[in-house]
Amino acid sequence: MTNTVDIVVSGHLCLDLLPRMEHVPLEGLAKPGRLYEVGALDISTGGAVSNTGLALHKLGVSVRLMATVGDDLLGRVIVGILAAREPSLAEHIEVQQGQSSSYTIVLSPEKVDRIFLHSPSTNTDFGADNINFELMRDARLFHFGYPPILPRVIANDGDELEKIYRLARETGVITSLDTSLPDPKGLSGQANWHTILTRTLPYVDIFMPSIEEILFMLRREDYEAWRGALGAHLTADYLHTLAAELLAMGPAIVGFKLGEMGLYIRTGKAAKIERLRQRLPIGLEAWTDKRVWSPAFYVSVVGTTGAGDPAFAGLLSSLLKGLKPQEAVKWACAVGACNVESADAVSGVRTWADTEARMRAGWPARSEHISGLKQEMSL
Repeated sequence: MTNTVDIVVSGHLCLDLLPRMEHVPLEGLAKPGRLYEVGALDISTGGAVSNTGLALHKLGVSVRLMATVGDDLLGRVIVGILAAREPSLAEHIEVQQGQSSSYTIVLSPEKVDRIFLHSPSTNTDFGADNINFELMRDARLFHFGYPPILPRVIANDGDELEKIYRLARETGVITSLDTSLPDPKGLSGQANWHTILTRTLPYVDIFMPSIEEILFMLRREDYEAWRGALGAHLTADYLHTLAAELLAMGPAIVGFKLGEMGLYIRTGKAAKIERLRQRLPIGLEAWTDKRVWSPAFYVSVVGTTGAGDPAFAGLLSSLLKGLKPQEAVKWACAVGACNVESADAVSGVRTWADTEARMRAGWPARSEHISGLKQEMSL
């Protein structure tokens, strides 16, 4: 089969505005009337379409992006940034007349995890009719990101999300899904995620949310009780059991982005892996019934915006190259680690060759781990 494009990336797209504010105390944001001088404003495209799509592009993958923007100044900036990198990246960005574009203000005081102020705008009505499914017939992979902040996609227990993946699967393309953390007080926080995933995952081949996201969706009591202290509660058995539940819903590969604790994946039975081999050069035995974890690489963190998206891009790029699971997970950690060395979600990502050279030079891993996890475990 001759593919005109490796991966089609669709879903959420916005403009990220990131003021440099490392010196601003976190508690200061809760004090009305205070003024803090901040540094330069970093401006970049954001959302899964930009973060994962541009990371794939930097890694040498042929990619097409599908999303919507308004016909306002922010929309022109978004399209201009994408086109400046490569004109083909902006070809399938739909400009909606009379609409405003989505943006996110990303606050990172004292280099803590991000605080987001997000305006959904055109993403509110994004759905299947904004996706060119014909383009997927000659692609290897279809990647979709951030349904929690695409209101139409998750309405009515995920009618539109199921439709998107059913139509994508009908083209024969391999499908992957990424998420974002639901807003506890918003539509996404009230959605029945067990129902949404049960309906959608039968059409999804690769599913790799962050551990916080999937705990919110399927283990809400644990998510709220642990209050972010995941390292003190997660164990290998917990991850194995949670991954098995997701595999039973349909995917061939499921995984969890664990932040500073690395990345974990679990793969399914041979029949599920055989489907992936229709468009990916991976080994059947190498990818069947595997549980793999890799520690994160040590870096000096500048910003954590969109860190999980380049990690997902590293995994997908590895699948396109036919790497084995342990290599693929290590690559996902490496690309994600490069990302956090810059303030935005893409600038830190390096080329495949540069990333490979860094790993070969003896790039040290972080010491954080999860009880019982080993770097490769066959079932």
